[in-house]
Order: sequence, then C-alpha cells, then structure tokens
Amino acid sequence: MKLFRAAAIAFLLVVCLAGLLANVVAPASCARQFREQPDAPPSHAHWLGTDDLGRDRFSRLLYGTRVSLFLAPAAAALAGVLAALIGGVAGLAGGWIESCLMAATDLFLSMPWLFLLVTVRALLPLDVSPWASVTITFALLGCLGWAAAARVVCADVRTLWSSDALLLGHASGSSGLHLLRWHIVPRLKPVLWAQFWISIPVFILSEANLSILGLGVAEPLPSWGSLLSELESFPVFTTQPWQLAPLFLLVATVSCFHLALQNQESWA
Repeated sequence: MKLFRAAAIAFLLVVCLAGLLANVVAPASCARQFREQPDAPPSHAHWLGTDDLGRDRFSRLLYGTRVSLFLAPAAAALAGVLAALIGGVAGLAGGWIESCLMAATDLFLSMPWLFLLVTVRALLPLDVSPWASVTITFALLGCLGWAAAARVVCADVRTLWSSDALLLGHASGSSGLHLLRWHIVPRLKPVLWAQFWISIPVFILSEANLSILGLGVAEPLPSWGSLLSELESFPVFTTQPWQLAPLFLLVATVSCFHLALQNQESWA
C-alpha cells in the first residue's frame, strides 16, 4: 500500500509542476486561436488537437490544471479558517451561542450541497472577467464548504476545554487566552490540516460541476470543468477520444488524492 501511496503523491507532484510551469510547457497560450486549424486531430504541433475555435487543447489542459488544482487549496484554506472560527467560538462559548452556531451549521449540512452552490452562484453576476469568475467561484466554495469541519472543530474544542489538563491550567491561574494559544490551538492543527487536505478534491469536483453548467470559470480561461463541458455529445467518445484527456486527468488526480490521504493522519 505504501508503494501506491508514494506513486499517487509522485503523480500529484508531477501534475502540480505541469500546471505551475504551464507558461513554459504549453506550446501556445490558452486563448491563442489557430484559425486555419479548427477541430484538428492530434499532431506534432498540437498533441491533443485543437477545439472548434482552433485553440490548442494541450495548452488549455495545462492552464486548466493550474486553475483547478491551485485555487482549490485556496478555497479549502478559506473553509478551514471559517470552520476554525465558527467551530472554535461555538466550542468555547457553549450555551445558546453554541446552539445557534451549530443550528446554522446543521442548516448548511442539511441542504443539498450542489444545489445550494448552483443556486448561490446563479444569483451572482455571470458577465465578469475570467479572473473575477475564478475568485468568485472559489470564494463561494470556501464560504459554503465550512460546515462539516466546523462541527468537528466544535466537538474537539469542547472536549479539550473540559479536559483535566485545562481544568488544572485554570486552577493554576492560567488565563483563557494562554490556554487557547498553547494548549487548544496546537491540538487542533492536525484536525484542521486533515480537513484542509480532504476538502481539496471535493472542491476540485465542485468547481468542475459548476463549470460544466456554465457557472464556473469564465472563458477564455480554461478549467477542468469547462474542458469537460465539451464532452456533451456521445460521438466524441468514439470519433475524438483525445478529448477525454481532461476526464482521465480529473479522475486520476482525485483518485490519487484519496490514495495519498488514506494514511494522512500519520503525517498530518
């Protein structure tokens, strides 16, 4: 199993490096159009052919990897910060504050995640610049993806706050801020770290769903979801199989994340 995990981590590193170096590796800009070669098959000049606008598919796949694979951690970090704040306040305060915050958390958890995401995104402006759409998409993911982690944080904080070690600290005269900084926060780091890594593949898939529906990253900036939206017709699977490259890359990346995280508690 360790061999599979090591291979998964190596694959993720290669994919991240390819996305990071998209400007160097890609044969052309993701928006450049080869107007004389629309819908061209794979060749030495275009490894995955071109789309209906003559844009190089391999270049768009690399730039799409950068968008999907590097901004999902930003959304996961935002969700982790919100979970730490909301769950931490609920666990420390207790009483009616905890009840209200956990009720809001349960409300978020009870709503269908994808439908809530699509509904909120549809209410926001759609005619925005590509990078503004990236910011909106992943900020939305982070702001709506904190609930499950917040409940975990709240339970851990409540348990730690009532533990014998902290009761002894209170009895010895230590302030609440001192106990929070030196005893609670360090013990929450592994939990938040695990939630961060678990959220990344979830947000990658969520962004793909939004972009397939036309509510994610705006053109001409590509993402894995916008590239997958081109696979709407069944003949693509038989006549143009090279268009399946984004699908294979998405499945392989998410699968490698799960393989790499199977024993995540040992290195978090």
